[in-house]
Amino acid sequence: MATPDNLSGNRKHFLDLGDISAAEVRHILDGARRIKARRRTPLESDKVLKGKSIAMIFEQPSLRTRLSFDMGIRELGGESVMVTGKEIELGERESIADTARVLSRYVDGIMIRMLDHKQLVELAENATVPVLNGLTKTSHPCQVMADVLTFEEHKGAIEGRTVSWVGDSNNVLRSWVEASAKLGFTIRIATPEELQPRADLIEWAKANKADLRLMHDPHKAVEGSDCVIADAWVSMGDKDAGRRHNLLKPYQVNRELMRSAGDQAIFMHCLPAKRGEEVTDEVMDGPQSVVFDEAENRLHAQKSILAWAYGQSFA
Repeated sequence: MATPDNLSGNRKHFLDLGDISAAEVRHILDGARRIKARRRTPLESDKVLKGKSIAMIFEQPSLRTRLSFDMGIRELGGESVMVTGKEIELGERESIADTARVLSRYVDGIMIRMLDHKQLVELAENATVPVLNGLTKTSHPCQVMADVLTFEEHKGAIEGRTVSWVGDSNNVLRSWVEASAKLGFTIRIATPEELQPRADLIEWAKANKADLRLMHDPHKAVEGSDCVIADAWVSMGDKDAGRRHNLLKPYQVNRELMRSAGDQAIFMHCLPAKRGEEVTDEVMDGPQSVVFDEAENRLHAQKSILAWAYGQSFA
């Protein structure tokens, strides 16, 4: 995926996992584990955002992204300023480039949650402060960093393991595929033929030696897997809910599908979940579910991402 070069010096954009080296991805994960372990007894050196202010821009509604970034910024000694895309009429009253230039004069960093990935890239190209991708229609790298952190807490190192994605092909899946290339694990993807991953993602995976397996049978995809992942059938911006529901009914994660995976498999979902659609209550609330660990780990992963963006780390 074409994104701008990282900033010169110690400040860096965090737009997509595909843009970051495997060593940097591992560095961020290790830092997240350390900062989580001492959340209640932080070191003074952990205040890596002391004296810094971060603008949080939300074009789309949010619970986890908003609160986890807000709390993370505060816990790192910084201040957050929250505005909505509607308030600033993002991309309407003035160009994205001019917005980036103005924000760079006011704040020390920008976290943005918006649908248009090209606009995110344009913002980063014109900002002189770090820009962090809180979600676009194309990718969701912060979520997958939290997911990998959660996986390794429960299952050990993810390298050489197998994760299985069941359902729609969306932004979270793209970031999972990029993570598989960086961290060396297999990702099996079970989708209806009509909703399979886009050709550009498949080509990227091949070019970057990701171990990606495309399937249509969800039971085959999860067999013997270490982790089963689902997401909402209708994402923000989708306008074909009825068609998607009809196509995805066979891909519901329920007791039978988890039985095909085996007792060793954990279940992940980035939330919010439509219980009774992509996942049943018995799986969401069952012993294999780690969904609320995932939600908590957004905080810790993002704190490490913020530190990395300023050339800092948690020893």
